[in-house]
Amino acid sequence: MMEKKIAIDSLNMNYGSFRAIEDVTLDILSRHITALIGPSGCGKSTLIRCLNRMNDLIDGVRVEGRVLLDGDNIYEPTYDAITLRRRVGMVFQRPNPFPKSIYENVAYGPKLTGMRGKDELDYIVEESLKKAALWDEVKTNLRESGLNLSGGQQQRLCIARVIAVQPEVILFDEPCSAIDPVATQLIEDLMAELKKNYTIVIVTHNMQQAARISDYTAFMLVERQGEPGRMIEYGDTNAMFTNPKDERTERYITGRFG
Repeated sequence: MMEKKIAIDSLNMNYGSFRAIEDVTLDILSRHITALIGPSGCGKSTLIRCLNRMNDLIDGVRVEGRVLLDGDNIYEPTYDAITLRRRVGMVFQRPNPFPKSIYENVAYGPKLTGMRGKDELDYIVEESLKKAALWDEVKTNLRESGLNLSGGQQQRLCIARVIAVQPEVILFDEPCSAIDPVATQLIEDLMAELKKNYTIVIVTHNMQQAARISDYTAFMLVERQGEPGRMIEYGDTNAMFTNPKDERTERYITGRFG
């Protein structure tokens, strides 16, 4: 039996009086890639940000329902958000390296947790860059600014920065939308490798990408303007893309939506 890493149970989220997502129930399996697809504004990014409570940083947000990480509800008042974000890391749509050296970008998180030993930091930086498939390209210029890297390299640097704090889950919010096709292929290959050790959730507008890299797919939709995003269908990616259960999913996948 496959292990559930995250269980989302009847999740609602409001920005003030506006309900962004409603009644989302979804199991995310350990060491698999789950893709969230759907048209713009359907709540995909809102949902993924609920998984490490990034939405807490926005005024007026209210969450109802439960998100269980290894069985513990991350929305319990006693659950520490900083610990959560160490366990559930996030890679954003646009690469956002710090204005620091490549080395310091990756060492930043471990240093925050109190790690100071040079040998230990050197090891973590090297291993994280290797896991992000970037080490061979930057090992001779670790002291140069991360901002000097190409867009695709910057995104892999951000992935290395997340890996450095040893998360269990990595969230990718449209990680390839701002990079070229060659860099996109590298990121997709990297995610396929990373899922051996991490649980991965990716938001993508690119259905071909979802079909290529994910094991499971959830389709979200806002059916009428002003209504919240809801999950329409969730299941095995191959099954969903070849034989969707819901007509709305089929219309979206085949480009006949609307």
